[in-house]
Amino acid sequence: MAVYGWIGLGNMGVPMTANLVAAGHTVQGYDLDPESLDQAEANGVRPMKSISEVVQGVEVVFTMLPKGEHVRSVFEDPGGILDSASTDTLLVDSSTVDLETSRWCHDQAAERGFTFVDAPVSGGVSGAAAGTLAFMIGGHNEDATRTKALVEPMAGKAFVAGGATTGIAAKLANNMMLNISLLAAAEGSQLAKELGLDAKVFWDITSASSGQSWAQQTWYPVPDIIDSSAANNNFEATFSADLANKDVNLAVEAGEAAGLNLPAAQLARSQLQHLIEEGLGGKDCSLITKYVRNDEALEGYIQRNEP
Repeated sequence: MAVYGWIGLGNMGVPMTANLVAAGHTVQGYDLDPESLDQAEANGVRPMKSISEVVQGVEVVFTMLPKGEHVRSVFEDPGGILDSASTDTLLVDSSTVDLETSRWCHDQAAERGFTFVDAPVSGGVSGAAAGTLAFMIGGHNEDATRTKALVEPMAGKAFVAGGATTGIAAKLANNMMLNISLLAAAEGSQLAKELGLDAKVFWDITSASSGQSWAQQTWYPVPDIIDSSAANNNFEATFSADLANKDVNLAVEAGEAAGLNLPAAQLARSQLQHLIEEGLGGKDCSLITKYVRNDEALEGYIQRNEP
């Protein structure tokens, strides 16, 4: 059994570490939010008071943080990972960040004698809880293979994507595709309703047909069709518009840097930004479905709850 250090015990980090503990591993965890730390402790994680405490005596340190700036901070600040960890500790970032931050982590770690791997995940909070996340791992082959074994209790599948930053590159492209397919689920669900189709019958048809996608299967924006839909709960976030917009922004920026035209991604970004501008960034990203309807009467959404 291994000893893990974990920095970032939010919506993803708490269930991921719970699965590590359930598999018999020891996890030392840290988060700025006391409630998150308490929740992780209830699942068997050893709470630590600082980053420097988390990294002591561990085989690997995972970071799961909201933005690239947070990742850079926990790595480079005084008392941070690079200051406090032993150089024989494997460093793994599972955050969704920009390519430049991931590249910086690889470079800074190498300069200080550390081994770093980028290993973002797909599958959301439900996948984190179920231990079925897809890990996309970028780094030297030996390091990536070692990481693949370490994530096994949290993963349905783990892929060695290639060298440094290929894991985060895969995540950005994948999440761009996800948000584009969410547009299709939003528009298709509302068109089917207006054309007189029963919502469950249409969902069954698309599930067996070419309209099927992960978004259609998991985030279908119609209530009482699938248990995982935010439409069952007034579009309270399963994955917020703020986070989805961040991911699409990162993909569009990467595409622009590569000289690519990504019009579908730009459309997805514009609709998510529209939600944020309305003060609905904390709502589920599938609430973009409300822009399909001119009357704004979206089934499952109670507008009086808007901020």
